[in-house]
Amino acid sequence: MAKKPKAKSSGKRKETATASGFDAKELTKGELRKLNALRKSVGEKLGEETFSKWLKKQSTGNDSVAEDKNAAMIADALLKLVDEKSLRIPRGGYLVTRGRGRVIVTKAKDE
Repeated sequence: MAKKPKAKSSGKRKETATASGFDAKELTKGELRKLNALRKSVGEKLGEETFSKWLKKQSTGNDSVAEDKNAAMIADALLKLVDEKSLRIPRGGYLVTRGRGRVIVTKAKDE
């Protein structure tokens, strides 16, 4: 009988939860690259510790995008007019620009 060939490994190591407190399966591709680079440069244990500190610092940052104050002001002004039924905004979108002391609203072009 002929021997069955062994399945070739893909070279990817299966990651599991580490002692540093993060689950490598849930990391993004970029985060995995950073983790592997740290492991190669400073060693397994120190790389994981450094990465976990970096990951905690990243997660404490503001996850949402900061609200544009000008866009919020425009939306509030338009919403009042819509509620009063003196303004109707159809689908398709509009472009709001400024010019010489006035606001110019043009219909968005379909491209």
